[in-house]
Parts: sequence; structure tokens; C-alpha cells
Amino acid sequence: MYDEQQSPEPGPEPEPEAAQRARRSEHGPLAGFTIGVTAARRADELIALLERRGASVVHAPALRIVPLADDGELLAATKEIIDQAPDVVVATTAIGFRGWIEAAEGWGLGEALLAGLREVELLARGPKVKGAVRAAGLTEEWSPSSESMAEVLDRLLEEGVDGRRVAVQLHGEPLPGFVEALRAGGAEVVPVPVYRWMPPEDAGPLDRLLDATVSRGLDALTFTSAPAAASLLSRAEERGLREELLAALGHDVLPSCVGPVTALPLQAHGIGTVQPERFRLGPLVQLLCQELPGRARALPVAGHRMEIRGHAVLVDGELRPVPPAGMSLLRALARRPGWVVSRAELLRALPGAGRDEHAVETAMARLRNALGSPKLVQTVVKRGYRLALDPAADAKYADG
Repeated sequence: MYDEQQSPEPGPEPEPEAAQRARRSEHGPLAGFTIGVTAARRADELIALLERRGASVVHAPALRIVPLADDGELLAATKEIIDQAPDVVVATTAIGFRGWIEAAEGWGLGEALLAGLREVELLARGPKVKGAVRAAGLTEEWSPSSESMAEVLDRLLEEGVDGRRVAVQLHGEPLPGFVEALRAGGAEVVPVPVYRWMPPEDAGPLDRLLDATVSRGLDALTFTSAPAAASLLSRAEERGLREELLAALGHDVLPSCVGPVTALPLQAHGIGTVQPERFRLGPLVQLLCQELPGRARALPVAGHRMEIRGHAVLVDGELRPVPPAGMSLLRALARRPGWVVSRAELLRALPGAGRDEHAVETAMARLRNALGSPKLVQTVVKRGYRLALDPAADAKYADG
């Protein structure tokens, strides 16, 4: 495996681990990684959190939100609730409930809606929704601390819903199984579509995000709503890229969802996702700060510690951006650390390189320059190149 024709020269004393950690912290835990953001709402907040931790971000809203005041379905549902008060109203999201009240006020129906809601059993899904209810001058009958719609459903079914009218504030799409379970229990369900998701008016940014995903130009792709995940899958289907997208998300690009409901469209296609324990943007970013560095390949090379990230390499904790062609070569070398990789094989790893092996030499020169140390990658005369894996690590990687 390890060719003795040219053994590595002794490198400098390795930097202490504490010093390496301090150097890495200067760049942030997500430095060197590229993360896709599909959110339409609160995208700026998520992007700021990611960039503050060093990530490069590619943003393309996978959907757009229909303005509440322009939504005829919401107006019709509001009038129906005012004219014929339901027995129960379930408020599911804080922003949706506030938007509903604001839209009703814009239509001149605000007071009538609030008066009607004061007379019904009002359930609020979690503390944030409860805050929005109380800010409107209303009082909820009950709210679960878990923010779980399953717990809300259990309470309703235990009380009995046969013959009762239950109004449910939807948040973008029908709640999976919730409405169906109520109807199966005998309830008359009044959907309240507080805001609706639609495909983006300009598909260009979403197409570029999709292309970056299938080409493995991203390290992770974030989703903050189920409709966004469904929209990306739908667009991939339209372009004939669904299988490529699923392959990328299944192996190389980490699908990261803010919660289990958001993950449902991906899970329906067999894609596993990572989710934070608390369904918030902050915990989602913290989860990425753990997951992505943990997935990065770290190797002892020529007396240095090399950690290969999405578009950069940490060499002894120092961030070294690497051009895309150089990263392609480095990943090909890192798949078999210390083994000689031929120029022909490296040429195949270069995107759009054609048949000229001179392209390998050019890209290799730029890679070495980017890494800051030419000794990290060795030339093996007439055979190819290899990573100068430290001899002490040779046995670890001998079997592949």
C-alpha cells in the first residue's frame, strides 16, 4: 500500500492540540462548509446564525407565502367562523394566529372574530402560540408544554369530538393525520388556511440550489418547513433530477430539518434527516456545528493534521480555502490515504477536465499552493500522486 520509492521527509513538530483548537475557534465551527437554506420566512435570521459560525451560505427560497390579506380562502373561513361559531378552535402557530387577527382587522372583521373566539374552547399549541393568543386579549382553555400536535389531538379525542365543529388553523399545508383523525372521530373540521405556500415566482435561484445539491457543492441543506422540502422535491421531479437529489441527500449532503413535521416529505422518500431536540433555529444551527465537523475527514499528513471540509482544509487548525478542482483531487487522494493514485484516475475526478493529463498537474500545483505546504502531497515519479500519510498512521489505513 505505502510505496517506499519516496518516503516522506520528517515534518515539523506538530502543534499542540490546545493551540489547534484555539486556532480553529477563530474561524468558527462551520468554517469551510457550504450550507443551503431553503427558508422563505426568517431566512435572514438563519443565514446570520450560520455565517456567524463561519459557514458559506447558498440561499434560495423553495416557496413563497401568499399574503394573508389577499387570500380569499382565509376570508371565507373567517366569515364562516363569525357566522357560525365552532365548538373548538386550535391555534397552531404564533405567527399564523397573529396574522389571522391582523388580516381580519384589515377586512373590518377583527372585533367580530375576537368576540367569537372568546366564546369557544380555544386550544394553543405550545407557549409561543399561547403568548400570541394572550396578546390578542384572549385566554386559551389549554396548552401543552410539549408543543406537540399529537398531544393536542389526544386531548380532543379523549374529550370526544363526535358531532362537534373544530376549527383548525393550518400553517402552510394540512397537518398530517390531524384533520383526518378528527373527522374519523366524528368531528366537522373547519380548516383555517392562515397562510399558504406557493412555488417561488422565479425558479432560477431554486434551480441553482438544486444543481449545487446534486453536484455535491453543498455540505448540508436546511429545511424549516415541510412545504419547502416538498417544493424542492417537486422541482427536482419537474427537472428529472429527483433520483439524483435523493442520492445526494442520502449520502453526501446532510439534510437538516428544524423538526419532525418538517422532515416528513423527505422521510416519505426514505431520506434520513438530523433534527435538534428543540424545534428552533438556534438549536438547528448548533446541531450543524456538531454534525458537520464530525463528518469531516481528518488525517495525519507530513507531520500536520489535515481536516478536509467542503471547500477548505484545516491544516493544523489554519483555514486554507481550496479551489473546486483542487478539492476534487484532494478527495480522490483521501479516499485511499497514502496510496498512489494515478494521473488518469485523478483526471477522471476533475470536473470537465477532458483527456489532457496536464490539467491534473495544473490543478495539483494550485492545490499545493492553497494548502501552504507542497510536502503534503507527494509526486511518485511515473506513477501519480499520494498524500504523505505519516508512517505511524500507515497501519490504520492499510486495509482501505
